[in-house]
Amino acid sequence: MSDFEFIFSLFGLLLGLSIAEVLAGLARAIEARLRPGAAIRIGWLTPLLGAFVMLDLLSFWQAAWVVRDLIGVSGKALMAITVFASAYYLAAHLVFPREAEAQPDFDAHFFRVRRVVIGVMFGLLFCQLGYYASLPGLAPHLLRPLALGMTVILVLLMAAAMLVRGERWARLVMLALVARYVVVYLL
Repeated sequence: MSDFEFIFSLFGLLLGLSIAEVLAGLARAIEARLRPGAAIRIGWLTPLLGAFVMLDLLSFWQAAWVVRDLIGVSGKALMAITVFASAYYLAAHLVFPREAEAQPDFDAHFFRVRRVVIGVMFGLLFCQLGYYASLPGLAPHLLRPLALGMTVILVLLMAAAMLVRGERWARLVMLALVARYVVVYLL
């Protein structure tokens, strides 16, 4: 077993639980909405936030493959990966309300949790960029026009998603965040 395989087994477990957490939240929301007499409005914002978190998780999972040869087994590496992946789990856990009946309007839930969820994602992004900048083999790639442009767009859209008021603007920004990841995956 390589160092990467050993470390990634822990990392993959925590990231996989994060993906499962978002999917479980969506499943609970749909199930609550389908109950007879349910007065629950799922809306667009919370599912878009869930899609954003999942796409970001996938992008980090893919990025871990890029640095696979640079990761060694150490206590420091295990702690860093556990903290990092646990932050993803925290963000994923907050996307959907635990008790759908207690929060009949999921768009209102989005406005309550968006700053925390996206703030955690911001922190993870800057940690990841800082780590990559510290690696001589990867640092120059961060400054390539396409990579830099896509990162700037991501940061601006995340900031806008945290600050924008009103459902229409929030929906547009969240759609743009999701679309940005889809474009990156298709490039």
